[in-house]
Amino acid sequence: MDLNLRKAILHNIKENSRDQLETTIVDAIQDGEEKLLPGLGVLFELIWKQSDDNEKLEMLEALEKGVKEAAAMQ
Repeated sequence: MDLNLRKAILHNIKENSRDQLETTIVDAIQDGEEKLLPGLGVLFELIWKQSDDNEKLEMLEALEKGVKEAAAMQ
């Protein structure tokens, strides 16, 4: 069986409002379930593709800071 996870995720959220998208993200992060990580990855890919260079730099700076903070907590 050929399963395209990216297409399935996009199909499931294509009609979602901004509030529904936010709820999806917040719930996935709060639940912390590994199975939700691919969905967050697809959402991040969409954000990345829609961002200009300055927005990408801001995301990378926030990511770098978050990685360092998470590593320090371990």
